[in-house]
Formats: sequence, structure tokens, C-alpha cells
Amino acid sequence: MGSDERRTLDPVDSPVDRGGRPAMTSPHELAAQAQRLFIENGFDQTSVEEIAATVGVSRRTFFRYFPTKADVIWVESENEHALFEQLLDDASPDISPWAAVTAAYIATLDHGRAEDDWARHRARLILYEPAVQAQANQVFRRWRITVTRFVATRTDKSDESAYARAAGHAAVAASIAAHEHWLTHTKLSISECMRILFDALEPHDR
Repeated sequence: MGSDERRTLDPVDSPVDRGGRPAMTSPHELAAQAQRLFIENGFDQTSVEEIAATVGVSRRTFFRYFPTKADVIWVESENEHALFEQLLDDASPDISPWAAVTAAYIATLDHGRAEDDWARHRARLILYEPAVQAQANQVFRRWRITVTRFVATRTDKSDESAYARAAGHAAVAASIAAHEHWLTHTKLSISECMRILFDALEPHDR
């Protein structure tokens, strides 16, 4: 998501001379190439210089958009979270809070089949690469808080209520489990996997 807002990287300081028009790419495309290299060669073994050279930009351009090489994994994070919050705000009051959360997760994190390689690479790195775990935990916490507050508001409960807290944690767990399921069930779409896991982990108010 957020593809309409993807910027184009400045190619002027690119060290790669392709004998024609300078290479141009977006932060998202740069991130996609970086993730591919991480998967193929290993995160620690892949340098910023190698990423920049593969895309056709300079090291300086890379750091203009990403403070560290691990930050490429979160290239769409702000756009995704903003969309997720908007979808929850716009959710019909006629559906349950959990149904609203499920629909918002699916609409936000299903980027379409054309982005499957990027999304699968990102999921694999988030789930299994130690170097990005600290950042992943911060992202998960942000989404958990958003869900907890939404459910608390929709059910006239406190953020500290057992049900609201359970919903926040369950949503993050369902998303993680759905992506794990997706990585091993390649014939399924991420939407299908998320629907399965969100249905399985739905919390109940008691």
C-alpha cells in the first residue's frame, strides 16, 4: 500500500554508468532489491554498497532514504499503519470489532500478487532474521496498541480491559501466524491465510 506516494530516487550521483539514461527507481524498488539480496546471500553478508550497485544508485543515495540497511524492510510501514488506522476509523458499526480488525489487516497487508515476491521476502526477514527483530517488535507493538484502543472504544471498555488487550495481542499473533502459514502454503494468497488464522484466533468477551 502507499504505492501512489512512492518517490523516485535521485540518480544524479549514481556511480553506475549504463551508457544511456541514468537508472531511476523508487524507495520501494530499492527495498525490494535489497530484500532479494538478503534472502539470496544472507543479511549480514550483503553490504549497502552491493545493494546500491545492484540498483544503480550510490551509497550516498541509499542512506538518503534508509538510515540502515535493515530499514529497507519497513519501507511501507508508515503508509500501511496510516491506512490501517483509517480503515478502522471507517469501519461500519454494524460489524463486530474483530471483523473490522480482520478486514483492515487484510486490506492493508495484501499488496496483490504482483508484490508477492517482495512481501514474501519481507515476511521471511521479519520472522527469521535476528538483525531486524528489535524493529519488528516495535512495529508489532504499535499495531497491537492500535487494535487494543479500537476494540476498547468499540466495546465501551478500557484499554486495560482483558478483552481489549486480548484482541490486540491476538491480532498481532494472527498476522504473524498467517504470514508463517503463507510462506509454507504458496498456493494460498496472503488474504486467505489471514482469514484462516484470524478466524482461528478470534478472542471472546467473557
